[in-house]
Amino acid sequence: MHDDQEPALELTSELVPLHVIADGRDLPADHEYSRTALVTALDDSPAAARTLTPEARRVMDLVSDGLLSVAEVAGRTQLPLGIVRILIAHLVEVGLVYVRPPMPRAVAHDRALLQAVVDGLQKTLGA
Repeated sequence: MHDDQEPALELTSELVPLHVIADGRDLPADHEYSRTALVTALDDSPAAARTLTPEARRVMDLVSDGLLSVAEVAGRTQLPLGIVRILIAHLVEVGLVYVRPPMPRAVAHDRALLQAVVDGLQKTLGA
């Protein structure tokens, strides 16, 4: 027996729990949420809420108080973003959460037009 024999690699030890957390599901193509998509719990939680995994319950607890981004949910649960997306997709499918697309970036406004509006208001209001 060799003393310098390498220990067996455990390549799946960290992957198996994630697979279990995702319940073997993949992310559906129509549920590829961006990191800034906003998640919130729906008011009336059906009976499906009782059969959730602990991780899915944690997500529900986080989003039940208001809107959180997908990235915030991942950060607070300390789960990988991909796993959180899978959990959220499942929660959407069973009707427990709603995901709103992120707000679009503001469009650059015409500075001259805005200044003309301000000037007009000042003349009208006498300021």
